[in-house]
Amino acid sequence: MPEDNPFPPNAFRRQDETPDANFYHFPRFVTHIDAGAIAAVTQLYREYLPAGGAVLDLMSSWISHLPEDVAYGRVVGLGMNEQELRANPRLSSYVVQDLNHAPTLPFADNEFDGAGICVSIDYLTQPVEVLRELARVLRPEAPLVITFSNRCFPSKAIAAWHALDDHGHLQLVAQYLQAAGGWHQLELLDRSPNEYQSDPLFAVVGRVV
Repeated sequence: MPEDNPFPPNAFRRQDETPDANFYHFPRFVTHIDAGAIAAVTQLYREYLPAGGAVLDLMSSWISHLPEDVAYGRVVGLGMNEQELRANPRLSSYVVQDLNHAPTLPFADNEFDGAGICVSIDYLTQPVEVLRELARVLRPEAPLVITFSNRCFPSKAIAAWHALDDHGHLQLVAQYLQAAGGWHQLELLDRSPNEYQSDPLFAVVGRVV
């Protein structure tokens, strides 16, 4: 095991180890968190992602949860299902790529001013490699907003995610960033809505060194 990746391989095992391309072959035009949690994601994007900048929506789908009243110079989506990506009205362009199969991002160094990963970090089997790549393609001090809730596709979430509670998920994602290197000013946030029975919403925010 590489010294800069301190996680045991079994941490990233999943109940369903069949190719992810099969699982995501058919589009899912649904939201994976409720309206209150979506609003919390949008508010985080409003606070951290720079207006007018180039934004990377990693593990994207048919909706990006970006604030409607904020204009970005460019929004690029990378996800698993082309029909979902094609239907996303906020994307300037998109790439279909399975990060668990190929974690190297097809972008230039310092290409983006900010990035988001929304309710998807729990599916990555090579998160350290992906986050190391994100540090490469983002400009210095650019923010990365990683959000998650307590919902997931259980068969595709990694074993470590299943073993931890919400606080543990925050710590795990922070450890990913620390292991990847190139990140600082980490913030671990609970942005759960106050509404009764709303989905919780947590975030880890980091900036490129």
